[in-house]
Amino acid sequence: MFKDSQLALILAIDTSSAWCSVALSIGNATPVLFHQKVSAGASQLLLPWVDELLSAAQLELSALDAIAVGVGPGAFTGVRLGVAAVQGLAIASNLPVLPVISLDAIAAELTITPAFLAAKPKRFLVAVDARMNEVYWAHYETLSSGLPIRQDEISLSEPEKVSLDGIEFIAGSAIREYGERLLAHAKKPFPVTQIDSDIGVSAIGILACANVAWNAGLAQDVHNLEPVYVRNKVAFTAAERKQASI
Repeated sequence: MFKDSQLALILAIDTSSAWCSVALSIGNATPVLFHQKVSAGASQLLLPWVDELLSAAQLELSALDAIAVGVGPGAFTGVRLGVAAVQGLAIASNLPVLPVISLDAIAAELTITPAFLAAKPKRFLVAVDARMNEVYWAHYETLSSGLPIRQDEISLSEPEKVSLDGIEFIAGSAIREYGERLLAHAKKPFPVTQIDSDIGVSAIGILACANVAWNAGLAQDVHNLEPVYVRNKVAFTAAERKQASI
C-alpha cells in the first residue's frame, strides 16, 4: 500500500471505466475500497457507497479535506457521471477537489504490483482501450521514491501507432483488446512477466495521485473541475461504421 506521512481525509471516486470505484482515505489507515464491475449501474451504486463509507468512518462529508475524482480519459458517460457527482458533493459540503487523470491512477497502482516490482522497469507504458479502434496511452518513468512521472501528454491513436521505444513494461486494457496489433512493432517480444493486461483504474490509484497533489497544494475549486476526454468525437455515424467494416 502507498505510504505518505501527510495523508489527508480524502474521498476518491472513479466511474471512468466499466467499474464503479469509491475509496476513503483516513490518515495512515488502510483506505476502505468499494470496487465493482457494472454495466450501467454506477449511478445507483455511487452515492449509497459514499454514504456507507462515511457512516462506517463516523464522518460527515464536510469533515473531509477534499474529494478526488477520475476525470478521464475513459468512457464518455462514466467520466461525466463521476465529475457531476463530485461537483454536487463538493458544492454541498464546500470542499475543494483533486482531479486525477485515469492513466496516472493506473500507473500509480501498477508500481506496487508484484510483477512490476519484480521486473523493476525504468520506463513503462500504460495503454487503455479507447474503443472506436483506438488506444489512450502514455509513457511513464519510475522514480526511486514516490509515484511515477508521466513523460508526455495522453495520446490517442490506433494500436499500431503506440510508441514502444525504450519501454520495459506494458500495462492496461488495450493489451487484451489489441495485443497483437499493439505489440507487433516492438523491437523484441515482451515476456509475459513484463505485461499486465488486467490492471485498470480504481479509486486506490486515484487516492495515491490525489494525496501527492494535496501535499503539493494542488487542490482546486470545484467550479474549475472539468472532464478530460482527449477525443472530441465520441461516436461513429452509421456511414463511418459501415466504412470501417469494409
